[in-house]
Amino acid sequence: MARPEPLWHVRFSATRCIGIGVQVQHLWNQPMTTIFWLCRDFRLSDNPALAAAAKDGPIAPVFVIDSALMDQGAASRWRLQRGLAAFDTALREKTGHGVTILRGEASDVLPKLARQIGAGAIHASDWPCAPMRKAQDALRKALGDVTLCLHAGHLLIHPRMIRTKTGGSYKVYTPFARAVREAGPDKPVNRPRDIAIAADLPKGEDLAKLNLAPDMRSGAAVLDRHALPAGEDAAATRLERFLDHAKGYGEGRDRLDMDVTSGLAEALALGEISPRTVWARSMARIQDDRTSADDARKFLSEVLWREFAWHLLVEFPQMDSRNWREDWMEFPWRPRGAGLEAWQQARTGIPAVDAGLREMRVTGRMHNRVRMIVASYLTKHLMIDWRAGLRHFADSLTDWDPASNAMNWQWVAGSGPDASPFFRIFNPVTQAEKFDPKGAYRRRWLLGYDGSTADTARDYFDAIPKGWEVPDAYKSGDAQRKLAERRVAALDAYGQMREKLQSL
Repeated sequence: MARPEPLWHVRFSATRCIGIGVQVQHLWNQPMTTIFWLCRDFRLSDNPALAAAAKDGPIAPVFVIDSALMDQGAASRWRLQRGLAAFDTALREKTGHGVTILRGEASDVLPKLARQIGAGAIHASDWPCAPMRKAQDALRKALGDVTLCLHAGHLLIHPRMIRTKTGGSYKVYTPFARAVREAGPDKPVNRPRDIAIAADLPKGEDLAKLNLAPDMRSGAAVLDRHALPAGEDAAATRLERFLDHAKGYGEGRDRLDMDVTSGLAEALALGEISPRTVWARSMARIQDDRTSADDARKFLSEVLWREFAWHLLVEFPQMDSRNWREDWMEFPWRPRGAGLEAWQQARTGIPAVDAGLREMRVTGRMHNRVRMIVASYLTKHLMIDWRAGLRHFADSLTDWDPASNAMNWQWVAGSGPDASPFFRIFNPVTQAEKFDPKGAYRRRWLLGYDGSTADTARDYFDAIPKGWEVPDAYKSGDAQRKLAERRVAALDAYGQMREKLQSL
């Protein structure tokens, strides 16, 4: 089966403008009203789309609630609304005006708005994923003489600018990371000094009454209790606080019982801080503080993993639904049934796995090491298709990122590029012993585990649907005794797949 066209084939420069409106109005040297279409870039600083729009003249800052957004997971929509509200507040403080919120497809509502206010151009960040590409292409066809300008601001470097010596895309992380470091990420763009808001904008939807995630139900109140502060200022503060205490990050980042990570995943996913700003501030600290330089470099290597995921998604837009390695079409995944349901409801009987899944249900977040443990257990011990896990994460994570989510699931399963070998199967018991040696993480999230009465563990029961039959007191059961048996079964299945492929 032929692969879909890589997104970079139509992303040929860092800023891409299609249309004649900009050129005509600039020819007469007239200020031009433009639309700034917010696309997961909820920040004033290092926002090329906003900077370009504000430079041209008065802007109409617009956020569009379209079908693709409402198809996202509930937790990510809940978090997106918090980011939108924080940006609206920041914009009001600077200009006296907030964001105009429109509901419908961009190809319908934005051309109508452009005609209504006489806008000559639309500026937006080029968020390179399939749903956004589809929306951009439909919008372009509907705009007529209005120019659509797409700006690269979501990544360190535009994907088209990082190619192998033969002109192809990188499939392996290490040479990719080396190439990005050698090229040097683009420098952050300054915050616009002045932002003029266009007159006579439509009222749009009331942000105070908006509810983008009604399907969260009681879970929304639980997420509220554990939410990190949203917005650009909060993200900047979090970054500086992390860099102030970065020493020890390299060794401690895998510890489940220690809080040494940056906590920036949500902010990066929503564009509350740009990766270029993260890179620039981290590099400055490396120069100023040699004692934590190695830890800051390790942190930047994790930022590069995010970058790598997006470059892979641009090359292979269906990475979230199709095996990167097509030979994995032959892998004998087991029926989903009860095994998947127990995993989703965090009652597998494996403490480290269940603790991670409950942390995600309560906070919308999950420690990165635990994500690998949880994913490995589903795909290898239970032999359930990685796409089932991907969908559960996509619905439950407040820091959901389509590229990282897809790459990480395929990496653990073994079906992705530069993937972990299938025979690398995380033992969740030994992983917990190594990275949560005193059980603090498990007690935090498992009510009754080792006598735990933690409020965080109780919150899980407030967050789950009433139909889930999860015992109040946690019991590990006999699942741990079956780990070795299930590991052997998974390796046998993988061996049979290899034999079948070799015989074709």
